[in-house]
Amino acid sequence: MRIAAIAHFLRRFLLGWLLAMPLLSAPAPAAGLDPALLAPLTGDDTDAKLRAIAALGQLPDPGAAAVLQALGNDQLYATAEGRVLIGDGARATDAATGAAVDLPAEAGAISINNRLRRAIEAALAGSRLYSADARERLAAARRLQQTGDPARLPMLEKALAAEKHDEVRGALEIAVANLELKSADPKVRRHAVELLGRTGNPAFRPTLAAIAQQSGGPQTEPDAAVREAASHALRQIDRHLATIEWAGNLFYGISLGSVLLLAALGLAITFGLMGVINMAHGELLMIGAYVTYVAQTLFRAWLPGWMDWYVLAALPLAFIVTALVGMALERTVIRWLYGRPLETLLATWGISLMLMQGVRTLFGAQNVEVGNPGWMSGGITVLDGLVLTYNRLVIIGFALFVVFLVWALLNHTRLGLFVRAITQNRRMADCVGVPTGRVDMLAFGLGSGIAGLAGVALSQLGNVGPDLGRAYIVDSFMVVVLGGVGQLAGTVIAALGLGGVNKFLEPYAGAVMAKITILALIVLFVQKRPQGLFAPRGRSVE
Repeated sequence: MRIAAIAHFLRRFLLGWLLAMPLLSAPAPAAGLDPALLAPLTGDDTDAKLRAIAALGQLPDPGAAAVLQALGNDQLYATAEGRVLIGDGARATDAATGAAVDLPAEAGAISINNRLRRAIEAALAGSRLYSADARERLAAARRLQQTGDPARLPMLEKALAAEKHDEVRGALEIAVANLELKSADPKVRRHAVELLGRTGNPAFRPTLAAIAQQSGGPQTEPDAAVREAASHALRQIDRHLATIEWAGNLFYGISLGSVLLLAALGLAITFGLMGVINMAHGELLMIGAYVTYVAQTLFRAWLPGWMDWYVLAALPLAFIVTALVGMALERTVIRWLYGRPLETLLATWGISLMLMQGVRTLFGAQNVEVGNPGWMSGGITVLDGLVLTYNRLVIIGFALFVVFLVWALLNHTRLGLFVRAITQNRRMADCVGVPTGRVDMLAFGLGSGIAGLAGVALSQLGNVGPDLGRAYIVDSFMVVVLGGVGQLAGTVIAALGLGGVNKFLEPYAGAVMAKITILALIVLFVQKRPQGLFAPRGRSVE
């Protein structure tokens, strides 16, 4: 008996399941819009159309946004029966029911004028506040920050109450504050002023300044508490701008210091090891930059799909080419001029002129453009206004990486041991079997190769031309002298310090006076401490 009851229950369950399956698998009917709301769009009354467009913009319904988008793109049709259809070729969607239908031949496109187009743009911004994409909601909120229609305040407050994304909430709060400034209630206006001040956005400064005005013109704000709040908000914005300026100067100072570090690092090795004043060092930077340009040209012609990686190929090429040029320069000219600084200076200056003229002959006198790869384009926005560009961030990291490699080479390789020995006491190193001539050549090649790497970095910050190296040769020597001849740590500190000081002085003294001031400070410093920040060690100091 019990088994029969169970079998009967199973038969009833299976029968019910089979009957319910078509209902479960059938699609749910699409949500539509009220036909009475769409009806004015089919008429000729512009004011009625404007009211309908505004009402659609306040609906939290994707269908309303679709109707507005279709109307703005001339894809909204009306039939003789008064139905509104969103047409796309031969197929259409009924705006009232959401059902897919064939577009009737007699359906006519609903025409709009420029006034209606402006209303559609504003209404779309409102309807997109309910989009599932946070980026669309953010763009809509920023668009509504420019509106002055107080009728939009309830819609914005409703969207703000439902918004969970922090950045979108901030944009909506600004839009609400802009409209609250027109309120008749002083408490509401004060709340709006305080909110605008907390944003730190300089775009609101003229509005707040007009509210805070107490003399020199008619008062735009009768309430003293609101004026005081506006003055406080102005101070908040000014402090925020000062913070952004300070952080920007710090970032660009570190960026400039990284470039100076790369430019001066090779010079610190050659000048510290051999005491050679190499006036052609700037032209080695230029050669490295032109090698990057050649690599970019070859990748564009032969490997266009790998264009984002041409910089990585240019790094070893620039190092090898400039190292070979430096070793050739040392073997043919400089080795005969050791101990004769004036002759070395004049000879290397002449070589620098020859290298510049050679580049002009090969590539022309005009600057050439070297573009950033995709992964070095753009930047990160911090503090609501400061953009940390990717190319400068990469150069800062690359400079630190090169410093680490040079430190490892000088302290943990046989070549580094020989270089340190010759730097401390050349005669003693020669007596114990160190091949000083060969080490001189390799050290000069190393310093020149690092200059080539600096040229690759410089090519990512601006155009490349024959005079590129001239802008950095004097600064490189200042870094070496300030840091201490042959001292790696001193070179790093001096380069970053000079870059930072230069960027902080430029807004007050100008670019030229900033460099003159830095030069004067270095001269005074060297008068008191000729050995630089870090004194060299060894018997050669004596």
